[in-house]
Amino acid sequence: MMYGVVILLAGFTGLLSFSFLALAIGTDYWYIIDVNKPNYTGVDDLSSHSGLWRIYEGENSSYIPSFVANVSSLSDVERHLLGLHKVVVIILPLSLILLVFGWIFGLVSSLAHSPNLLAGSAFYFVFCSFFTLSGVSIYISYSEHAMDEFKRVVPSENLAYVDVSFGWSLAMAWLSYSLEVATGLLFILAARIVQLKGHHDSGVTVAMV
Repeated sequence: MMYGVVILLAGFTGLLSFSFLALAIGTDYWYIIDVNKPNYTGVDDLSSHSGLWRIYEGENSSYIPSFVANVSSLSDVERHLLGLHKVVVIILPLSLILLVFGWIFGLVSSLAHSPNLLAGSAFYFVFCSFFTLSGVSIYISYSEHAMDEFKRVVPSENLAYVDVSFGWSLAMAWLSYSLEVATGLLFILAARIVQLKGHHDSGVTVAMV
């Protein structure tokens, strides 16, 4: 009974981690810039929000040219930022794909009731979590470098009206990472339960003989 509950929880957290990461990758609220400039009477919204693929400025949107940009025309700082962004948009989708195989591997190991396979599933999910953690961490570093460059080129008096923050899309990625780790721990617990049950059954068999 305990084994079944743990496996169901592991499957649920694994599915949630995939859903949250897919939601994070597909939405555009990773980074939010709010501009509250007093006495501004223009029709354009100065605020913006961005995701891994697009930037929205008011009602206008544009794609982030990570792989099609003309690198030769960029400065060293812009090349560095573009390189960081490329790593992020490769690692996070890769982590999402790995989670699909992890869920399949976890299902097979849970049906097999094999401690070794269950432990393998656990380490696989922890391995996936490192990809997610790396992608999120690199994105935070990318955002901080981009803001430093923004502060360098924008007059300081204009920065007083700018408020920047990370959005809920990034929070979804963090939740996905936490759930991936939790799934791994649950599979380790399941492996331990099967192992202890095997020892118990062996002891009962010896006692009966």
